[in-house]
Amino acid sequence: MIKENFIKIYEQSFKDNWDLPALTDYSKEKTFTFGDVADRIARLHIIFEESKIKRGDKIALIGKDSAHWCMVYMAAVTYGAVIVPILQDFSPNDVHHIINHSDSVFLFVTPRIWDALEEEKIKDVRAIISLSDFSCIYEHNGENVGNLLQQMDVKMNEKYPKGFSADDIRYVEQDNKEVVLLNYTSGTTGFSKGVMLTGNNLAGNVTYAQTLDLMFRKDNVLCFLPLAHAYSCAFNFLVPMAIGAHVFFLGKVPSPKILLKAFEEVKPNLILTVPLILEKIYKKMILPKLKKRVLRLALNIPFLDSRIYARIRKSLTEAMGGQFREVIVGGAAMNQEVVDFLYKINFAFTVGYGMTECAPLISYTNHKVFLPGSCGYVLKGIMDVRIDSEDPYNEVGEIQVRGENVMKGYYKNEEATANVFTDDGWLRTGDLGTIDQEKRIYIRGRCKTMILGSSGQNIYPEEIESKLNNLPYVLESVVVERNGKLIALVYPDYDAVDSAAFSHEDLPAIMEQNRVELNKMLASYESVSTIQLYPTEFEKTPKKSIKRYLYSNY
Repeated sequence: MIKENFIKIYEQSFKDNWDLPALTDYSKEKTFTFGDVADRIARLHIIFEESKIKRGDKIALIGKDSAHWCMVYMAAVTYGAVIVPILQDFSPNDVHHIINHSDSVFLFVTPRIWDALEEEKIKDVRAIISLSDFSCIYEHNGENVGNLLQQMDVKMNEKYPKGFSADDIRYVEQDNKEVVLLNYTSGTTGFSKGVMLTGNNLAGNVTYAQTLDLMFRKDNVLCFLPLAHAYSCAFNFLVPMAIGAHVFFLGKVPSPKILLKAFEEVKPNLILTVPLILEKIYKKMILPKLKKRVLRLALNIPFLDSRIYARIRKSLTEAMGGQFREVIVGGAAMNQEVVDFLYKINFAFTVGYGMTECAPLISYTNHKVFLPGSCGYVLKGIMDVRIDSEDPYNEVGEIQVRGENVMKGYYKNEEATANVFTDDGWLRTGDLGTIDQEKRIYIRGRCKTMILGSSGQNIYPEEIESKLNNLPYVLESVVVERNGKLIALVYPDYDAVDSAAFSHEDLPAIMEQNRVELNKMLASYESVSTIQLYPTEFEKTPKKSIKRYLYSNY
């Protein structure tokens, strides 16, 4: 058990950092101090108290990342309720299902998302409150939430006649073993599962992050990943709020152009991203320069190559604000060519590994000792790892973990909980890989996506896709098996095709040449027999991983 109490971490942080900026809605240029956030939490606690919300009651939350989103999350857990964050990319049917399955009694939602929902399909929700202005959108007969919200200044004056101050912050006394968060996975088949995460699970992530010397009081953090996902929530929100750092919420689609402008203005001290973002920056900013003939020739000259790489590193670092200590990549597998290049130029990045069921962190290592191909060391003293194979250092097997960060189980789903744990209590991650003697983790692919070759060879489609995505005019790809052969579905990079003045009718011939070049890089049993053009971008999870199951029968 982690010795620090999860809720008390924030009780103390709000007191210690009262006057510091805490949360900023970047696009609205609206900033809240830690004291402002504590004040909003106190107001929401009054609503919960007078509405007779009980400890353990579920409060659902769905909307784009914002300061108000964070206030609701923090108000729920510090009251003793269980927060149920829902990814805004979910369909209305999935949202209805999650709200009902979680037994949520309150819902906080942005008006745009509420317009797509139907109150008759979530009949057990007693009140629905707008995330934009904390007004009451809907309430059951007999509820008094709307009136309470309108009288909140009066209620605050009654409860705190001398004015609300840091000395008034007293949050619920609750053991770390209690569930504080129901996090519904994005899921790739059917309805997602509700991961029960305890105060101990979250405290394990937060307190570990505090030992890394990557984020400090008064630091700036730019959040552009969905907070409803465990990775972003832990390290773009919970850790900064515990330390006294300042979080800016992008509030826009994180295209390279928008992101680079925000990096320049916010100058974040730590950057958390998913592979897709860095891969796009690499393709748009760096690759065109590397393909220029003069630069290609210069890179073959001894001593000159190191100067060029240093110049590229400096340019990339400055483009991302110039003040960050490290870029941490997580959430999905990263293109190996991009990893190798960033490592070659000594860029300050590292790749971590985690999953929602571990709130989320399993392994991490500082960029100074990061090894390409690995996902860092398993968290020492917090987590342990084993590989389900006869030779875990050389023979691929399922990665299994246990420790402080591992979830309590899936909500109201004993069968799924039993299936995800081994008989001796290790969590099955569903990922395949190996470890080394120092307990670095090396991921090869997913158990569910591994393809068994005709002679019994293990084929990892993610590795083939990583190579294919680096070939000309390929934006993204999915490799599937059909009638014993490997087929690559490719969504072309039409912008690059147009810039090169090619006709779209040339694409089949270009892709056939790509197929030939790809197979030269693969073992014979991995050879791709056909590349098929796909008409649209592939549908993705909020982590920007392709929903592979949708394309297995294409």
